[in-house]
Amino acid sequence: MKKSHWDKAFYKTVLTIAVPIVIQNLISIGLNMADTIMIGKLGVDELAAVGTANRLYFVFSSLCFGIYSGAAVYVSQYWGVRDIKNIRRTLGIDMILGGGMSLLFTAIAMFLAPQVLGLFSSDPNVIELGTQYLHIVAISYFFTAMSFAINFNCRAIHMLKVPTVINTLALFINLGLNYLLIFGKMGLPKMGVKGAALATLIARLVEFVLMYVCVYLHSEHPLAAKPKELFSFDRQLFTKVLKTSLPVIVSEGGWSLGNAVYYIAYGMLGASALAVVQVASTINDLFQCLFFGIGNASAVMIGNELGRRNEDKAYDYAVVFLKMTFVVNVIVSLGLFFSRNGVIALYDFDMETNVMLANTIIVYAIYMLPKMFTYVLFCGILRSGGDTKICMILDLLGVWVIGVPLAFFGVLVLELSLHLVVAMVFFEEWVKLIFSWMRFRSKKWAHTLI
Repeated sequence: MKKSHWDKAFYKTVLTIAVPIVIQNLISIGLNMADTIMIGKLGVDELAAVGTANRLYFVFSSLCFGIYSGAAVYVSQYWGVRDIKNIRRTLGIDMILGGGMSLLFTAIAMFLAPQVLGLFSSDPNVIELGTQYLHIVAISYFFTAMSFAINFNCRAIHMLKVPTVINTLALFINLGLNYLLIFGKMGLPKMGVKGAALATLIARLVEFVLMYVCVYLHSEHPLAAKPKELFSFDRQLFTKVLKTSLPVIVSEGGWSLGNAVYYIAYGMLGASALAVVQVASTINDLFQCLFFGIGNASAVMIGNELGRRNEDKAYDYAVVFLKMTFVVNVIVSLGLFFSRNGVIALYDFDMETNVMLANTIIVYAIYMLPKMFTYVLFCGILRSGGDTKICMILDLLGVWVIGVPLAFFGVLVLELSLHLVVAMVFFEEWVKLIFSWMRFRSKKWAHTLI
C-alpha cells in the first residue's frame, strides 16, 4: 500500500475500529480515576488497599487478554474470508478458557486474600480493607471474563458500536453507585471500600447481561452462536488457537505478575508510595487510550490482510501505524507531563506525597515513547501475524531479568525515592523496543495462519 497516506478507505477503517475503543477506554479509565478520587477521600490506607487488591484483578484480566488476543488473531483472519463457522468455534474456546481462569481467580480471592495482600503491604489496616474489597468484587470475575470474550471478538470483526455503548453504560452505573455506596447517599448505608466493590460487581453483572442480550437479538450476528456451534470441539482448531494463544497467555501472565511484584517493591516505601503509584498509573492509562485504539486497529486490519494473503499490504499498513504512533506519542507525552499539577489538585495528599506524585508522573511521561511503541508492535503488529513466541520471550526477559531485579535493587540497595525506582524499572521498555523493532524489520512475523 504505497499510497496508504492518501487512502481514505484505510483511514476510515482505522477510525471505525479505533475510535470506539479509544472512547471506551477513555470512559473506563476516566471513571476509574474518579473512583480513585472518591476512595482517596476516605484516606491513603483505603486507596492503597483498593489499589493493592486490584493487582489480583490486573493479573486475571491480563491472562484473559492473553487468551482472547491470541484467539483474536484467528478471528481476524477468519473474518477476512467471512468464515463464520470457525469464528463461532473460536469464541467457544475463548469462553471455556476464560471461564476456567475466572473461577480460579475467584477462589484465590475468596480463600487467600489476606495472604495475597500481605505480599504488597505489611500494614494490617491496608490488608483488612483490601480483603473486604476482594471478597465482594471477586464474584464479578466470571461475568467480566464472558463480557471480555464478546468484546474482543467484536473488535476482530469490526462490530464495536454496541459493546462500546454497553461498556459506557456499565461504567456510569459503576460511578453512580460508587458515589452512593461509598459515602452513603440517598438513604443508603456508608460502606466505604465495600461500597466501591459492590458498585463494581453490579456494574459488571449489568454489562454481562446486556452484552449477551444485544448479540442474540440478531440471529445473523456472527457471534450469535448456538451452544452446539460454540462447543463443537474441533481438535485441530483448538490446537492451533492454543498454540498461538499460549505464548500470549504466558507473556501477559508473566508481565502482569512482574508488575504485581513491582508493587511489592513499591510497598516497601510505605502506603503513600502505593497510593501514588495507583494514581500515577491511572492518569498514565488515561493518556495512553489513543494507543489502545491504534494497537487494536493495527491488529485487526493487518490480520485481515494476512488472512487474505496480502503480506506486502499488511507490512505497509504496519509502517503507517508506527508513524501514527510516533506523532501521537509526542503529543500525549507532553500532555501527561503538563497535567501533573492538575492531577495533584484532585487529591487531598500532604506536601511530601504531592511531590512524590509529581515526580512519578514526570517519569511516566518520559517513558511513554518506548512503552507505547512497544505496545503497538507487540499487541498490534507482531501478534497479528501470530508471532507470539517472540513477544513472550521479550516480555518475560524485560520484566523478570531487567525490571524486577532493578526494582528491588533500587529500593533495598540504593534506597532511592519512588520516582527513581520507577525510572529504573522502565528501562526494560527501551530494551524491548530495540529487539521488537529488529523483529519487525525482518518481516519474519507476517504469517498467514488459516
